[in-house]
This record gives sequence, structure tokens and C-alpha cells, in this order.
Amino acid sequence: MIAPAAAKALLEKISTLRILVIGDVMLDHYIWGDATRISPEAPVPVVDIARDSYTAGGAANVALNIASLGAHCTVAGHFGEDEAGERLSQILAGKNIGKLSTPGTGATIVKTRVLVQHQQLCRLDREAPPTAYRIDPDKLDPLFTDAVNRHDAVIFSDYAKGILTDALVERVSLLARNAKKFTALDPKPKRPLKFHDLDLITPNRREALQLAGITPEPHTPFPAEQVCRRLDSLYHTKNLVITLSEDGMLLSQGGKVGKTIPTAAREVFDVSGAGDTALASLVLALCAGANLETSAHFANAASGVVVGKLGTATVTPDELVKYVDC
Repeated sequence: MIAPAAAKALLEKISTLRILVIGDVMLDHYIWGDATRISPEAPVPVVDIARDSYTAGGAANVALNIASLGAHCTVAGHFGEDEAGERLSQILAGKNIGKLSTPGTGATIVKTRVLVQHQQLCRLDREAPPTAYRIDPDKLDPLFTDAVNRHDAVIFSDYAKGILTDALVERVSLLARNAKKFTALDPKPKRPLKFHDLDLITPNRREALQLAGITPEPHTPFPAEQVCRRLDSLYHTKNLVITLSEDGMLLSQGGKVGKTIPTAAREVFDVSGAGDTALASLVLALCAGANLETSAHFANAASGVVVGKLGTATVTPDELVKYVDC
């Protein structure tokens, strides 16, 4: 666990940072209610709706986490010309998050979760095909050159919905490297992207295995050495952090297995968005000058706060300091 004084020092430096998030922005919609009877029409529960709530999801939730921890943030993604896009824009504006709307023809991505007595009953997704969100490669430089130059880091937040393409990641990564900006990616290997020479990637256990092309035998330990060596060979990433859920975070540099940081969570209520929190806080800590191990402890604490909340959530500096001070 990171010491309170170290956390406060990092948070002070973080408040001066500017982060650009590019990826699949979404509107998270929650329907809260109760179910005490079964429908006479079909063997399904009837939900009596008490209220609706909305928050930013996907790449927009990464941006919310960055802003919540005190840094300045701009998020680039597809905001449809619809009610959901307007609502999502208002949520981000309310947190002083800048918006860079990318061209596209699809509706705003919406994830609707139905919760009964704080338990998720089902999820309903509204989204267009990936082709509706793709950006013409010729438009990448006009869209992103100035934005990259104005920020300290670029985060690619991939939810495999179509915004992030090989052309976008390659071009924006090159712009960032030329401008000496930090680059990070949360990959989704089910829709593979070509990337290399980034400063940080944060796959989970399953994603790391998929990226490495390794299929371990069932009920065998995670092949950490083989995975880290393979990912370094394929992608040449400076820092690799593999999130292992309740087992914490596995750190690697140069293809070598480093420390495993145990989870800091004291009570797990909802893991929705915890990966976004880990990604955001890792990037902020590393850009603020912390080493990988200190950054992982910082991110672990931030994620520990978030999983103790219901729904997609963020963590504030006060909450984080109080959490590590207990």
C-alpha cells in the first residue's frame, strides 16, 4: 500500500497534468427497481422501476477517473447526434472534461443495466456496427495533431466498438512519440490492434494470454514468465501491468517478471469500471514521475475505493488518501 504522504505528493503533481483519452465513449444507463412477481406472459420477473441514473462509460469513464483525481482531461470519441450523445456530453461538461467529437454515422453507444435490490438482472446494449465509428485515415492528423501537442499523455481506451483502428493507433502513437508524450493502451484482443513501442499496456489475465497467443492447460498457474517475455517480444512496451482481479497486479519491464502487487480492495461490491480506474491512475502516477511499483500501489488503492461502490464509479483525492491512511 502506498503511504498517505506519498499519495498526497503524487496527487499534487497529478493536478498539473493534461491527459488525452481516445476511444469508445459510452453512456451508462442504470434502471433501479424491485421485482416481487413473475410476469403472467412469460416466466420472467416484472421490474417495478423506481428511478433511472446515467454516467459516462467506456473511454468516457477513463476520462471521468482522470478528472476525479484532479488532472485536466479531454476525451475523443464518437458522440451521436441523439439524446444519449447530448446527455453524455452534459455529464462530461459537468466535470470540466473537454470533448473532441470524431466523425461517424452511428448512434451513441449506450449500456443499460437493470438492477433489482442492487443486483444486476440484465444488460441491454445499443450500438452500431464498428464501421459506423471508424475515422478516415486522411482525417487523423487534422483531428489529433494539436490535441496531442497540448497534452502530456495519450490513452487509447479500446472497447472493441470500432473507434480505434490500426491506422489511428499507428498515426497518433507516432505523433505522440515525436512530441515526447506518454502513450498507454488498454487492449481488447478479440478485435486485434497493431501497436508497438507504447509506454504502458494494461491487459487483464485473459487478455494477456490472448495477446501472447498462449493457451495454458486448464487448472494450471498463470504462465507469467512466458507471457511477459512474449508480449515484450511482440509489442516492445516499456511498462506492462497485467491486472489479475483478486490477485492484484503483475508488473513487468523488458520482458522480465517483476513484483505482483496484492489487491488493496477491502470490500468488493461492484467491479464495473475498475479497469478504467486502474488505467487512469497508473498513467497519472507514471506521468507524475513515480516508478512502476509506486504507480501500481497508487492504482491499486484507487481501484480498491471504486470496487467498494455500486455501479460505474470514480475516486477522489480525499477518498484515496483516506483509504490508504486506514
